[in-house]
Amino acid sequence: MLIINVKDNESIDKALKRFKKKFEKTGVLRQLRSRTAFQKPSVKRRTEVIKAAYKERMYGNHTEQ
Repeated sequence: MLIINVKDNESIDKALKRFKKKFEKTGVLRQLRSRTAFQKPSVKRRTEVIKAAYKERMYGNHTEQ
């Protein structure tokens, strides 16, 4: 259960924004979406490898000459 203390003279919008940020950090929605359909471990591993390779290409430290 997430608890957000609303401070004095704080707008509801700011408190709602803090709640949304905290909720996203917990990863509840991401976990819920991943559990909607079963994914085989081999498929899960394959997608992780593909994502890692993509990140390495995009953000890896490589020099092109």
